Amino acid sequence: MTQAFRTSYDAYVSDARFVPSSEAIFALGDGTVRSSGGQAVQAHDGVILCAAGHPSGQGVITGGDDGRLVWTRDGEASELAKVPGRWIDSVDSHPGGLIAYSAGRDLHVRDVKDAKLQARFTHEKSVAAVAIDPGGRRIAAATYGGAALWYARIAEQKPQMLRWAGSHIGLAWSPDGKFLMSAMQENSLHGWRLADGKDMRMGGYPAKVKSMCFLSGGLMLATAGANGAVIWPFAGNNGPMGKEAAEVGFNEGALVVRVAATPKGGVLAGGLDDGRVWVGDLGSGSLKTVKAEKGAAISALAVSPDGAWVAWGDEDGEVGVIAAQA
Repeated sequence: MTQAFRTSYDAYVSDARFVPSSEAIFALGDGTVRSSGGQAVQAHDGVILCAAGHPSGQGVITGGDDGRLVWTRDGEASELAKVPGRWIDSVDSHPGGLIAYSAGRDLHVRDVKDAKLQARFTHEKSVAAVAIDPGGRRIAAATYGGAALWYARIAEQKPQMLRWAGSHIGLAWSPDGKFLMSAMQENSLHGWRLADGKDMRMGGYPAKVKSMCFLSGGLMLATAGANGAVIWPFAGNNGPMGKEAAEVGFNEGALVVRVAATPKGGVLAGGLDDGRVWVGDLGSGSLKTVKAEKGAAISALAVSPDGAWVAWGDEDGEVGVIAAQA
């Protein structure tokens, strides 16, 4: 059962998430995976760069600068794959069994239910992010010049390219699979409507969009990169096209650098570059600061599936689990 928790690990917090046991899991820059229940596992020989939940729902998958993909659960770590001489920069998973991860210019695909599936797709430039579509059929790879779409279970193929000039560094599929969103190296967001490849350029950000998430069943997309969380409407076939964004939790003295939410609900958390964390309920319009003291920038943020708890971590290794409501 989740309960309030706070400690310091003296290492950059790369990821925070909740697992079905309701514990919070933290992946750290010293290569360890730690839980709010007290477990600590040395998963990597270097820095953990990325993390995702395992398709089974048990534990977490992490990628590191040691070139290893590791599954940590029940206090133990097991190696799933290794790419010698490369960093594993991004990883994603799907409940159907798929795991996708990037190393250099390559997108690697595995299926925990089918050991024969071990595909590798190579791009002209490095892959900065990967994302599996909600149906578990296609995988998007963010690279320079756009996003490449690959069918997960077809060996020989050419990708569908969603092109837009510039470097793409983050990806998010809408829950209905109709839209693919990309965070740019520039201070902007880009998106494509999959039905016709229609471009959506969403600019005006004062900083890079380091984090984004869909919530309210896919009706809204929340992003970091501004003084408040920027909320884009996604109702209807046109998504945010021709619509204006709203801003939640505006604070003139700080930037939102991480966002997290309940995918089906309206609870949204924002982590700031001055170490504070707030939680808002977009249904009622309420918003409160749950971590008021300032510190290092928030580097990891998660909301429990029931919206009751928030887990956070910062660049200096401070972590915590806080009740989302008083």
